Amino acid sequence: MKNLMFLAFIFICVNSHAQSNNPKQLVIDFFEAFHEQDTVKLKTFATESLQLKSVSMNAEGKTTISTSAYSEFVKSIASIPKNVKFEEKIHEYRIEENGLLSTVTTPYTFFYNGEKSHCGINVFNLVKMEGDWKIIFLMDSRTKQHCN
Repeated sequence: MKNLMFLAFIFICVNSHAQSNNPKQLVIDFFEAFHEQDTVKLKTFATESLQLKSVSMNAEGKTTISTSAYSEFVKSIASIPKNVKFEEKIHEYRIEENGLLSTVTTPYTFFYNGEKSHCGINVFNLVKMEGDWKIIFLMDSRTKQHCN
């Protein structure tokens, strides 16, 4: 029994390490955890100081930027009722990587209970820390116009 538990532990460690060694895979895993409302897993993808920024246009046509702590984002994901269906459909992954820094850009369309809500672009800035990629900055744009 101890051997079986040890092997399971090793598999989990190797699997989680492999996922964080690739910027694209980290973002894919982020969205899987997001859709599953897995707040424990979501916390593992980011640095403690991560803040999120959202860019949108207000009713007067002015660009607004809002900022929130990653911890607040994680709490908001946990508070979504289980009967609500949401999906952030990613259209593609654009990746720039250079040593310790990577940027992953993902155009998306967001659906809420099957209805198109908005669209935009996510920009993930990642840093390689002790061999693992972590999100250090996350910004998105949100619009209801020109959505695919």
